[in-house]
Amino acid sequence: MKFRINLKNLTVQVVIAIILGILLGHFFPATGEKLKVLGDVFIKMIKMVIAPIVFFTVVHGIANMGDMKKVGRIGGKALLYFEIVTTIALGIGLVVVNLIKPGAGIDASKATGDISKYAKAAEANHGIVDFLVGVVPDNVVAAMAGGDLLPILFFAILFGLSMTAMGEKAQPIIQLFDKLSQAFFGVVNMVMKVSPIAAFGAMSYTIGKFGIGSLTSLGKLMGSVYITMALFIIVVLGLIARAYGFSIFKFIAFIKEEIMLVLGTSSSESALPRMMDKLEKYGCSKSVVGLVAPTGYSFNLDGTAIYLSMAAMFVAQASGVEMTIWQQLTLLGILMVTSKGAAGVTGSGFITLAATLAAFPSIPLAGMALLLGVDRFMSEARAITNLIGNGVATVIVAKSENEFHPGGHPESAEQAAEGTNSIKNSVAKPV
Repeated sequence: MKFRINLKNLTVQVVIAIILGILLGHFFPATGEKLKVLGDVFIKMIKMVIAPIVFFTVVHGIANMGDMKKVGRIGGKALLYFEIVTTIALGIGLVVVNLIKPGAGIDASKATGDISKYAKAAEANHGIVDFLVGVVPDNVVAAMAGGDLLPILFFAILFGLSMTAMGEKAQPIIQLFDKLSQAFFGVVNMVMKVSPIAAFGAMSYTIGKFGIGSLTSLGKLMGSVYITMALFIIVVLGLIARAYGFSIFKFIAFIKEEIMLVLGTSSSESALPRMMDKLEKYGCSKSVVGLVAPTGYSFNLDGTAIYLSMAAMFVAQASGVEMTIWQQLTLLGILMVTSKGAAGVTGSGFITLAATLAAFPSIPLAGMALLLGVDRFMSEARAITNLIGNGVATVIVAKSENEFHPGGHPESAEQAAEGTNSIKNSVAKPV
């Protein structure tokens, strides 16, 4: 049996692009740094359609439910699940960082790097009151233009409930929104064709800017973060998935294109539109996907939660700060709040970490400079864990609401895991 690589497959193209980007960034770092624009342009192209896709999908889904109590029940289940699992993620990070102690023996006073911009960004909008007030948009059009996900989601839920109350009169608008969302997903499919180029540019920049050598100095921390996130996905999410009757490994195989895209761009937000489409094909109803998946990007950032707890303790260890169990539990409580303000964009985790340390003065904020060189490398692990965690959450809420019907969709999890032609044709057509 001959082993053949399908170069028309999107996953294969992205993997090749990432490898080439690493090589270019390593051997020609100056050129690699200049290619950052390729990844930036791609993420902007994806972000330009996120707001309308979320709005139309959420409104259409809620209006189709026709039951306000059901909307509240789904939202309540999602938020409860998000809080429980995110807390578990934070706790796992604290346990591992206490066992391995990656910051021990590192002198934080020798750290170099300007963290002032992160500190200023953290001061701007990370209080609980600021967060709650920020959910309500001052102007819906401005929220759409700015791509602020939570305000858009808030307005979309109200708009959907309003259309539900209208009954049959709203049907023409519901049908229009459905067609508009399909049109925007068509735009996403076109943009996805250039995702290998974006992955190449983003990876070239990362390696060219920070260098593979920067991994060695803080390799213990990076290794701890990656191992913890892998264990979280396989053990925690795996057990949760098994309890609800599906395999975490088959699910990961189903969303492999989105995972590779996130690996290349370091942003889970870049895969949101495709992920919503994939979850519908997996078997989740459009209404559950529209409500749960976008909400998870602010309330269910499992990877960011793990990173924040481990990074905060790493800075404390490197600074020689001994923390009691009660101080660590207090830190956990602060992280439970600040982690909710993190978005799925590269760098947001670092800003949230600054907000956390600012609220916990016993840990010096200056110690964050130690992480500047490797934060970019850890952002891929954060983003991938966030992506998988949100996907699992959506499936679980759909199953708990009897809104999961894999047989009614053209593609099922089993088909995806076997790599059927239908998936290849839908996401990996030749450019």
